[in-house]
Amino acid sequence: MLFPIRDDNPTSRRPYVTVTLIAVNVVIFLYSQTLGMRGFAYFLGEYGYTPAYFFDGGSLITPFSSMFLHGGWMHLIGNMLFLWIFGNNIEDYFGTIKFVIFYLVSGLAAIAMYTAFNPGSQIPLVGASGAIAGVMGAYIVLHPRAEITCLLFFFFITFLTLRAKVVLGLWFLYQILMWLMSSTTGGGVAWLAHIGGFAFGWLLLRLLVRFRGGGTTPRRGQQIYRVRW
Repeated sequence: MLFPIRDDNPTSRRPYVTVTLIAVNVVIFLYSQTLGMRGFAYFLGEYGYTPAYFFDGGSLITPFSSMFLHGGWMHLIGNMLFLWIFGNNIEDYFGTIKFVIFYLVSGLAAIAMYTAFNPGSQIPLVGASGAIAGVMGAYIVLHPRAEITCLLFFFFITFLTLRAKVVLGLWFLYQILMWLMSSTTGGGVAWLAHIGGFAFGWLLLRLLVRFRGGGTTPRRGQQIYRVRW
């Protein structure tokens, strides 16, 4: 298993939104841990997104609130690490306000993909991974040659440095494989949400780069992009 831990892709803007998103997710999770087991389960059920309930008079806020909830420490830490590695460069591209919009819409695209295949699900969908998958889809378009340092777990632990297009491409293929497997074996991870978020981010950035966000000065073989509206 490959686990990204950092990239070599500096930014020219301070990632205020990325840091704020991480802080909000952490604070909400820490609060949820003070509720006890029953309170925690109720909190996730109340503010997580449940397709069956949403279309039966459920709260319109849950598609958004679910993006800031996490089911456990590893769920939170993994998502926040990925957001830190890839989010700052996408914020650098969009700027603060547009990045917030992109992040939230990526999360909604992930939820829409999940709902399309699971409209009657009564299991709350929680986590920032759908929105972060959109960020990763955008990253592979803008910075495919960026070098990502990863931990490799394969009977041993070592470090590998690979291009972003390899790391993120393998990640996306893994999501598809796990979704296909879970369709027969079941499972508690919303693989389709990850696929939907990533596909949305990839497609949107392909269109934006083509029509609005041309590259400027190369940086170590990589183009520096800025969106132009």
